[in-house]
Amino acid sequence: MAEYQDREHFLPVRKSELVELLCRSKPLGDAGLLTAVEQDKFRRFCTIFGAYVHHQFHDRLEKLKDAYAPFDPDRDTKQLAKLDDSERGGRMKSLFDDFDELLSKANFRKLTRDQIEAASQAVSNWGINLDVDFDCFERMEIYVRGEMNGTRPLRVWYKPWVTQDVPVRIYQRLVLILKQQPHRRLGKSADVKNVMLKFFKDIPTVDLEMLVPGGRLKMPRLEKGKLGASLASAVGFGAWKVISDFSALSVTNPVTLFGPVSVLLGYGYKQYASYSYTRQQYASRLTESLYYQNLDSNAGVLNRLLDEAEEQDCREGFLAYFHLWRHASADGWTSQQLDDYIEMDLERTLNLKVDFEIDDALDKLEKLNLIERSGDRCRAIPIDDALRRIDEVWDNLFPYNN
Repeated sequence: MAEYQDREHFLPVRKSELVELLCRSKPLGDAGLLTAVEQDKFRRFCTIFGAYVHHQFHDRLEKLKDAYAPFDPDRDTKQLAKLDDSERGGRMKSLFDDFDELLSKANFRKLTRDQIEAASQAVSNWGINLDVDFDCFERMEIYVRGEMNGTRPLRVWYKPWVTQDVPVRIYQRLVLILKQQPHRRLGKSADVKNVMLKFFKDIPTVDLEMLVPGGRLKMPRLEKGKLGASLASAVGFGAWKVISDFSALSVTNPVTLFGPVSVLLGYGYKQYASYSYTRQQYASRLTESLYYQNLDSNAGVLNRLLDEAEEQDCREGFLAYFHLWRHASADGWTSQQLDDYIEMDLERTLNLKVDFEIDDALDKLEKLNLIERSGDRCRAIPIDDALRRIDEVWDNLFPYNN
């Protein structure tokens, strides 16, 4: 089975459009196009399969909402059950574990602490770098999906009125979950009881630290050197001038003290103004990130992620069943053959290079008895049998009349 280090599992196609593509696309092999009757049956199969997956994810959403409720900073409902510190600790651990499983289903990958710290040390083309103290957090995790090349506007240093697009690596989607703890950087009013969730889009890989609370702007080494050299030279010149001409300055013409002092103050102000401008750039970019690139916050993140994970499960199930049904030989395919065929067909029809999660897809179909296994080979049951089988499953979700 092909494993690609440079490909992701995520399938960026809406499930309704994927169904129409499968119904109308011309296959690679000898199988013909679907007839109108076959298209109708496959669409009905996808509808009820999608309804079953939606039911499963709705149940998962309700459980996640219950797990997050004690830690939701935006809740407007009364909390009836009071939790002591030990109970909150156990519930929080379960919340982080469930959230990690959800992000895995939505095909996100978790950044390691080394990767986060490396990003916090990097300086972007905009000269902005933050110092992040990870002691501010009782726990923090960052998940990303869709690392790719992008561009950002940058002013040319020798033509400050001109901007040009410069290449930058970005994460198409980034999710942050964190619990703060008391720390001097956060201040007395920081929320240290709740868990915060944030969902962003198109974040440069070197700007992760801009999204984390408690970051402090670090002056680049070059700027520190310039400031230190300027102050040292100004102090030296001023001291030499004062000492060498002390009697004349203090007795005959005290106004001449203004020269050395103004030099000292001028150099210091120049460097301070440059540093202040960098801070303003940081504040502006942070505001833009939070306003234009923030997709959702807190409980809203759960709804969005569950929806994405549900769509992904449906896409994988549609593709696996369809290609086994239409293109596999009479004795079926191995999982590797199916995986390779799906990846090749997606690249051919949509120019999508993905690493298809074949095991997840086959597990879903097998649990519903929509495929049959014989050794290492599997084949799809006929579409009419599949419709009857999944209809039975749906009818028995709530078997109270039985």
